[in-house]
Amino acid sequence: MPTDFDWRIGILNNQPIFACRYHMAKNHWQIYNHKANSHRSGNVDAMSVEKAPKQVVKTALKAAKTMGNGFYGVDLKQHGDRVVVIEVNDNPNVDAGVEDLHSGHMLYQQIMGIMLRLLDEMNGR
Repeated sequence: MPTDFDWRIGILNNQPIFACRYHMAKNHWQIYNHKANSHRSGNVDAMSVEKAPKQVVKTALKAAKTMGNGFYGVDLKQHGDRVVVIEVNDNPNVDAGVEDLHSGHMLYQQIMGIMLRLLDEMNGR
């Protein structure tokens, strides 16, 4: 399914927490071109979850929910109204200057806050 970009929706505890659009590497069909000497990856657009297409977020939530309530990076392709799940990463990367481009340190505070709340719930606090 050729597209100009892939989506990743970060989901933690069944809540979407970030949205990124990863553009394909120059003259390549993937977001990373490991064989290239330059332009090894395409640009990234990080945005609020509310600005991502609703169908992309809805599909990502549905895919992550089948896995559980952990921390997932759901990769998707969109062509018109059609949204397809590429994969669900159960150990998603959150890189400084990439996934946090929109919300900065607030993304990390959100992740740690949710994890702290879940740990407190597990320990009956």
